[in-house]
Amino acid sequence: MKRVTGIGGIFFKANDPEQLKAWYYEHLGIVPDNQGYVTFAWREKDDPDSIGFTAWSLFTKDTPYFAPSEAPFMVNYRVADLHGLLEQLRREGVRVDDKVEEYEYGRFGWIYDPEGNKIELWEPPNGA
Repeated sequence: MKRVTGIGGIFFKANDPEQLKAWYYEHLGIVPDNQGYVTFAWREKDDPDSIGFTAWSLFTKDTPYFAPSEAPFMVNYRVADLHGLLEQLRREGVRVDDKVEEYEYGRFGWIYDPEGNKIELWEPPNGA
């Protein structure tokens, strides 16, 4: 079974997300969309006609989105089969969140590494 196929996103907490977004824009040219996310587009190595993307976003320092992890970051990994991978990880003794969310832009599940860092797994919709 394929496990991780790439990085889907990098998210981290900031004391002042708007000010930090402005810094990243001014100094590194990272331009967020109207919702505050940045999307880096790229092409699949084995299928150059297929475009993928990696998201980048800042969250408020007190965001509940990373909970129960207290880490200031969360990495989102792309996966090919979210439900299959979550079942495999459960069998391997990995702590898996019972919640799975589905949207038009894909399925999401969460696991935790041995240090309690929350990891987001994302299965993009077919063709994305």
